[in-house]
Amino acid sequence: MSETIKVGIADLNVCKPPNLITTIGLGSCVGIAIRDKQNKIGGLVHVMLPSSKEVKSNGNLAKFADTGIPELVKRLEQMGALRSRMVAKIAGGATMFQFHSKTELSAIGDRNVAATKEALKALNIPILAEDTGANYGRTVTFDPETGDYEVKAVGKPLRVI
Repeated sequence: MSETIKVGIADLNVCKPPNLITTIGLGSCVGIAIRDKQNKIGGLVHVMLPSSKEVKSNGNLAKFADTGIPELVKRLEQMGALRSRMVAKIAGGATMFQFHSKTELSAIGDRNVAATKEALKALNIPILAEDTGANYGRTVTFDPETGDYEVKAVGKPLRVI
C-alpha cells in the first residue's frame, strides 16, 4: 500500500516507491524534486528563501535553497542514492504580488529560482524540467518510481513534467 508523504513549507523529506511525496503552497517558494534515476530513491524540498546568509536565525536548513538542496542530497545519499545518477525537477518561484518597484521582496520568486539553479549546478545535478515563474501558486506531487512531477494550479490544466 502506497503512502503520500507531505512536505511542509521550509521542510524536506525522502521516499522510495511505491510512496509519493507532495507539497502545497508553492507561491514564491520553490519545490525541488531530486531522484536517483537508477534505484528510484527520491525526495522533495520546499524552499522559501534563496540564501541562509541573508538571515540571522537560519537554523532550518530546508528553508533556504543554498542549504536545503545540499541537505536533501545528503539524505538521499544516506538512503543509498548516488549523486552521479541524480536528476532534478523544479516548480514554483511565482511573482504572487505586484509592487510598484522591483524590490528584492517583490523579486523573491525569481531569486529563489536562480538560487535553486545555482545550488543544483554546484552539486552537478541536472534539471530535467521546470514549471517556474508566472503569477500563480502550485501544488506538486513527485513519484520517485517514474520521475513524474505533477504540477497543479487553480484554473490551469494539470501538468506533468
